[in-house]
Amino acid sequence: MAEQVVPTKGNLLTTKKYLGLSTLGFDLLDRKRNILVRELMQRIDEARELKGQVREIFDEAYRALQQANITLGVIEPLAERLPVAGGIEISYRSVMGVELPGVTLREHIPDPAYSLLDTNSRLDYAYCCFMQVRALSGRLAEVENSIYRLTSAIKKTQRRANALKNIIIPRFEDNVKFITDSLEEKEREEFSRLKVLKKNRG
Repeated sequence: MAEQVVPTKGNLLTTKKYLGLSTLGFDLLDRKRNILVRELMQRIDEARELKGQVREIFDEAYRALQQANITLGVIEPLAERLPVAGGIEISYRSVMGVELPGVTLREHIPDPAYSLLDTNSRLDYAYCCFMQVRALSGRLAEVENSIYRLTSAIKKTQRRANALKNIIIPRFEDNVKFITDSLEEKEREEFSRLKVLKKNRG
């Protein structure tokens, strides 16, 4: 049902303008949603692949660690000598106004933290495996955070598009119809009145 608007030509022009802007806004929101959904689908596929890789490399890393423990005894004192890995940089890029994170791990060759005489290649292999886990985990964190942000943005965009499509645009369309009908009715009445006046004068 149309709002109670004064049926004037000025209001008709204004309402038509708002209707055009609302329709354009809906089209833009619909395009934005489609782009975000496409981006989300790519990230979901990537996350699925990364999770599989992380699981495999974690299994391999723990097997290697177990082998190192078997051959060297408990290696906890050696592990405590290893430096805490840093070098994580987080940047952001915007996709349709959504800030998506980018995680970069600086590659560095660490100084030996344990004596080569006291260890063997199995410990080195375990260390390399866990460095791979670190790199893949950083990438997975980036992708999963992007998925969360994209999902949130898609829901927000969908709500706005639905409000335009189901509430705002129909309201303006009803107002345009009401004003147009009222103005046409006034014109018909005016035409009839003029006809009667002409007839009476004649």
